[in-house]
Amino acid sequence: MKENGLESAIKIGDLRKAFGEQRVLNGINLQVRQGETVAILGRSGGGKSVLLKLIIGLQSPDAGSIRVAGQEITKLEENELNEVRKKIGFLFQQAALYDSLTVEENVAFPLSRHAKVSTDERSKRVHELLADVGMDRDLQKMPAEISGGMQKRVGLARALALNPEILLFDEPTAGLDPITAAEIGELIVDLKRKRRMSAIVVTHDVHGARTYSDRMVLLHEGNIVAEGTFDELQSSQDEFVAQFFGYGSRS
Repeated sequence: MKENGLESAIKIGDLRKAFGEQRVLNGINLQVRQGETVAILGRSGGGKSVLLKLIIGLQSPDAGSIRVAGQEITKLEENELNEVRKKIGFLFQQAALYDSLTVEENVAFPLSRHAKVSTDERSKRVHELLADVGMDRDLQKMPAEISGGMQKRVGLARALALNPEILLFDEPTAGLDPITAAEIGELIVDLKRKRRMSAIVVTHDVHGARTYSDRMVLLHEGNIVAEGTFDELQSSQDEFVAQFFGYGSRS
């Protein structure tokens, strides 16, 4: 499962999904190489978030294949899926922190459930993760006491707790002011440099994606209509691509 000599962390083939009469994904083919960050862009309702849920096994496709870390996941039992999920970190759009747990306890939660480590080792790991995202001074705060951007940082630390091979981000900068959104983008760049993980980032933020992605994929009405670097997409002759990237009509 190699592309250009590099192993694929994620390989999707002819993936299809519909909800009733509404077709959401129409035969998607996509590969994410090891160490590569791919940004998936498109209008709301275009199938981006559904694609993430399929990759992590929260929903089942109608047809097609999904290989994650070399393993086909579409036919796995739930206990087998849980083993694959340990290789994936997921940052939800709203951070999805537990309101009743402190910042420290939120990050420790996956370690408590899925890692056989001592209390001291767990505490050390949590402190390191929170330091990596600039939140090591807020360990005892509750989610309601910190800003939306800080919650995203804590959510990212929790997503990293089990040393995943792959990170999935669902709109990591949604609802954030431009400065905070840029800081989250810088965190993604830093993670990419330090950990060499593969990542898929679903986002509306074209200019943010330009800073951290190796490749962009534009999804429209359930189809991939363009993919490449920012500069490559900027030179596209496709009308929808031109409109989405804001450089007007090519006619």
